[in-house]
Amino acid sequence: MLRVVSTRVERSALLELIEQLVAIDSVNPTLVPGGRGEAEIGRYVADWLARAGLEVEVEEVAPDRPNVVGIARGRGRGRSLLLNAHMDTVGFGGMAEPLRARLVDDRVHGRGVYDMKASLAAIMLVGAVAANSDFGGDVIIGAVADEEAESNGSAALAARLRTDAAIVAEPTELELCVAHKGFAWLEVETRGVAAHGSRYDEGVDAIARMGPVLSGIAELDRSLRDDRPLHPLLGGGSLHASLIEGGTELSTYPDRCVAKLERRTLPGESAADVEAEIRALLPDDASVRTLFVREPLETAVDEGIVQALLRIGERILGAAPEIVGKPWWADAALFASAGTPTVVFGPVGTGAHANVEWVDLGSVLQCAEILIAVAREFCGGDLSGRG
Repeated sequence: MLRVVSTRVERSALLELIEQLVAIDSVNPTLVPGGRGEAEIGRYVADWLARAGLEVEVEEVAPDRPNVVGIARGRGRGRSLLLNAHMDTVGFGGMAEPLRARLVDDRVHGRGVYDMKASLAAIMLVGAVAANSDFGGDVIIGAVADEEAESNGSAALAARLRTDAAIVAEPTELELCVAHKGFAWLEVETRGVAAHGSRYDEGVDAIARMGPVLSGIAELDRSLRDDRPLHPLLGGGSLHASLIEGGTELSTYPDRCVAKLERRTLPGESAADVEAEIRALLPDDASVRTLFVREPLETAVDEGIVQALLRIGERILGAAPEIVGKPWWADAALFASAGTPTVVFGPVGTGAHANVEWVDLGSVLQCAEILIAVAREFCGGDLSGRG
C-alpha cells in the first residue's frame, strides 16, 4: 500500500492514491442535491490510514457526512501538528470524465484533484511516514467534510482538537499563505405598500426604495479600498450585491424588496462592524441582518510553523516560499480562531470549480517532502523508522 524511500514518498505511490481518491464521487450534497457526500471517501480514507498504522477516529458532523482523523502518535515529548484537507468536491459541471484521474505532461486532471484530493493524498502519505517513524509529538491528519459549503467539518474539528500548529494544504502554488480574507453574508430589506399599478396615490415602490441603498453599497465598496488603510498582504475589503428580489407582477406596486450582500473582510473587521456600516446606508424603516460569517486569517511570520516552512522550503525548493495573503477564504481561519497558529500551503495547479481542473504532480511530491521534513522538525524526532 505504501512505498517510501527514506523521507520521500514515491511518485508512483502518490499518483496511485490520487487516482483512487478522484475515482470516489464526493460531491457536496449541500451544493448539488443528491450529491454523494463524504461517506464513501471517508470509509476509504479511514481504512487506508488504519492500515498505514495511524489511530483513526471517525466523527459524523451530519448524517453520512464524516470527518476522519488519523493520529500518528509520538513519544509524548514534542509538539503536535495538524495537517488538514477536505474530502468533498463541487459538482461535475461540464467536466469530461470527472472521476477518472488522467496524467498528461505531469499534470493530473479530474474533479477535485486540485481542490483538493491531491493535497489529501499528500498528507495521508505524510501521516503514514510519521506513523512509522520516531517523532516526539503527534502528527494528526484531518480529512474533513463540507468545506465547499459551510465548512462544518473543520468547524467541528477545531472545536474539539487543540494542536501546537496546523497546516491547511489547500493549493497555494507553493507559496506560504499566512493571511486570507473573511466574509459576511447579509440581507437587506426595504418595505413599500402594495397597490394596483394605477394607484400611485396608494402604492409605495419597495424596489425603487432599494435604489439609493444599492448606490450606497457601490460607494461603500469603493471607499473600502480608496479611503481606508490597505492590508499589506490582502489589500482592501470589498462589498457587492449578490442577489435581489421583489415584486409579484407588473401591475402591482411591490411591498417588499430584498437584496443579499457579500462583504469580504480584513483582519480586525468584525461582523458587528460590517452590519453597522450597512445599517448606516438604510432608510429608517429598512432592515439588515447577518446570515453567515467566516473570520479572516492572519498568522504572525515569527510563529514556529511559519519559520519551519520557510527554512525547509528553501532547502527543498531552492528558495524560501514567498509569504503571501490570499483573497479567498479557507478552513485555516477556523483553527486559528480556536487558538492554533495556522497557515495554508499546497501545490501548483488550476481549475478549482471549473470544467478543466489539474494539479502539477511534481509540486504535490514537493509538498509531501516539505511536510514530512516540517513535521520532523516541528514535532521533534527522526525518520529512522520503528522496525
